[in-house]
Amino acid sequence: MNENYGDNFQRKSKYIRNHVPQHRLDWALKPESYKTYPNAIKTIKLPPPKFDENVKFWDIVINRKSSRNFKNEPITQEQLSLLLFGMTGLTRIFPNFAFRTVPSAGGLYPIEVYPVINNVENIEKGIFHYNIPKQSLELVKNGDFRSEVAKGCLDQNIAYKSAVNFIWTAMIERSKWKYLQRCYRYIYLDAGHIGQNFYLIAEALSLGACTIGAIYDDELNKLLEIDGINETTIYIGVIGK
Repeated sequence: MNENYGDNFQRKSKYIRNHVPQHRLDWALKPESYKTYPNAIKTIKLPPPKFDENVKFWDIVINRKSSRNFKNEPITQEQLSLLLFGMTGLTRIFPNFAFRTVPSAGGLYPIEVYPVINNVENIEKGIFHYNIPKQSLELVKNGDFRSEVAKGCLDQNIAYKSAVNFIWTAMIERSKWKYLQRCYRYIYLDAGHIGQNFYLIAEALSLGACTIGAIYDDELNKLLEIDGINETTIYIGVIGK
């Protein structure tokens, strides 16, 4: 095993003047912008995002923090809807492109969101996928998956106690189509943008939140039934009261 794989990646993915990789974008092969589950067990339309006009932005920025203790109380569907919209919801929509609440390299948005619901009012436990254009949830698997997610997060108990675990995955080809091997740099940056919005929204909603980067990739990929190559788990967000 190459112990310096991180150093090697950083070096090999550098842009060097007059040696930037060039290739022609094949628009016919451009990956889809959104993943959906047309055969989902069920679909739940989320409430439209409704913002509290009394929340002050700079108070949120100053008070943002990681929380690792959660009450055994549900969050609301309205809070869940705001969290998902704030992570990567659509804002300005055009015929061939839509801006979102976060930036993304090349406007490619490779990150998908899987809320693993443990304790949300009037929503059953299970693994869901966030349908971004429809602001809805697609139920992928019924059941209580707190133990599996916690084990996949290096056995961290916060993922067992949380109301929702957001598993963020990367659709690699969506970004690689344009950026080739350097795409991984941008994918991780994109995940960071989403993670920061996640924290800020949680603070605005008076919820506790924490992100987790220490994961057993393959265990979580298996849980989501994704291949770990074309789509792979990269980051987790846990939240609760």
